[in-house]
Amino acid sequence: MWLLNTETIELHQFSGPADVPYAILSHVWTNKEQSFQSTPRFGTPGSFGLFRWMLYPTSQKIRNVCAQARVDGFRWLWTDTCCIDKTNSVELSEAMASMYRWYECASNCYALLDDVPSVEVEDPRHPTSSFRRSRWHRRGWTLQELIAPCSVIFLSKGWKVIGDKHTLADLIEEVTGIDRYVLTHERRVEDCSVACRMSWAAGRETRRVEDEAYCLMGIIGVYMPILYGEGRNAFLRLQEEIVKKTPDQSIFAWG
Repeated sequence: MWLLNTETIELHQFSGPADVPYAILSHVWTNKEQSFQSTPRFGTPGSFGLFRWMLYPTSQKIRNVCAQARVDGFRWLWTDTCCIDKTNSVELSEAMASMYRWYECASNCYALLDDVPSVEVEDPRHPTSSFRRSRWHRRGWTLQELIAPCSVIFLSKGWKVIGDKHTLADLIEEVTGIDRYVLTHERRVEDCSVACRMSWAAGRETRRVEDEAYCLMGIIGVYMPILYGEGRNAFLRLQEEIVKKTPDQSIFAWG
């Protein structure tokens, strides 16, 4: 597991999420995300001083979330853009299978809603608020990123705090259809039927069709090999794994 040092903004490798306390970022990708290859690793030869910053320019998003994490007392941060070597198929598969646990083990999750203004500009509870319409609520992967962490702090496009998952639980329930007691961890995800959990993903979108299945693995509690290129077959495999590993028959009501 790679984590960013929030001071030096370089990657360090750890054996797992229990090694150190860390914060984690949840966001919607843009076309200008910082990659693993464009982020320096601890001990990278020749990556010193001005030359390092020219060789490894840091994106504004990474600078901002590291600054927020430092203010909140976190030395380490994980983000899916630059903490996974996506050119390594083994590492990518392991990361996707472990991602729910990584969000679950994070001390805090920052959810960046970059299409939502600050609370000084707009009340998130207003019936037509940007918070309710944010594309963050419609992405497939952000579903587990909302549910798994105990603490989620929502940030506006100006990196101002909108609120947290506990104080906004009733509003998020309205927007997403997820039981507020599941959101606040007063009710276990496992106590919800498979059909109920899959219904939370209804209407959500993913960049790749296979991710419609892969983003549900942690929430459902079943795991399978990652095979990009298999298309809709990924969802069929997910259903087969559910049937094999759980006695919950509610999946047959899904559709």
